[in-house]
Amino acid sequence: MSAGLASQLPDCTLPEIVFSGRSNVGKSSLINKLLNRKSIARVSSKPGKTATINFYNIGFCRFVDLPGYGYAKVPYEEKLRWSGLVEGYFSSGRHIKTVVQLTDIRRAPSAEDMQMIDYVQELGVPCIVAATKSDKLNRAQTEKQLGLYDGLFGRRQNTEFIPVSSFNGDGTEEIKKIILGLCGHK
Repeated sequence: MSAGLASQLPDCTLPEIVFSGRSNVGKSSLINKLLNRKSIARVSSKPGKTATINFYNIGFCRFVDLPGYGYAKVPYEEKLRWSGLVEGYFSSGRHIKTVVQLTDIRRAPSAEDMQMIDYVQELGVPCIVAATKSDKLNRAQTEKQLGLYDGLFGRRQNTEFIPVSSFNGDGTEEIKKIILGLCGHK
């Protein structure tokens, strides 16, 4: 199901795993890879296409795909609606087990990424920083970016950093294990 307004959010009947990140960072691709499905979550080459919060019932939990942020070509009114929708989601007393915060490993996390990670920590919710597109770096670039990310997240409490690739599956088994453990489904 999808919700375009906070008033349309479904009742929280299952633990929820939230996927957050910039537009086009790979949220839908990672959801599809974790579920071993090609197109349960719609993937677009154009940023800003996910304009709703999308809920995927996995049986023992729900995956929640938030709209991406940071896309400049969306009208200001739409950005305000997205912001109200996401704030409404987090303030509605959901049973959030973790937030999977996606970043692009080829770059340093943006100010918006860091703001979301800090917000999640303030809520006391565990955070997985999934640095996507790890398959697009060579060995030297990977080492450099791993050092950067380890410096940012290596000592943060309640935060785990995992390089991932929805293309070749790197890191996805580790994320699956964490999700299964958090949901008591080993």
